[in-house]
Amino acid sequence: MKIVEQLEALLLQAESAGYRIRYEDLGGVGGGICQFGGAKWLFVDLSLGPIDRLEKVRDALLKDPTLSQAA
Repeated sequence: MKIVEQLEALLLQAESAGYRIRYEDLGGVGGGICQFGGAKWLFVDLSLGPIDRLEKVRDALLKDPTLSQAA
């Protein structure tokens, strides 16, 4: 599976697990998951390339025990 397809699959899994996805230029920080306002959020850093973006999203989702099997 290509990098972009893997990333899209992970983002779909996150959305189906109740995450809201937010795409921001975070200057290479990498994004991650957090919870506020009663919602789970996944921040995706648009300043990263596709491979780094995939790695950061995968690492973030592995911290959620309900998704760790799928990521």
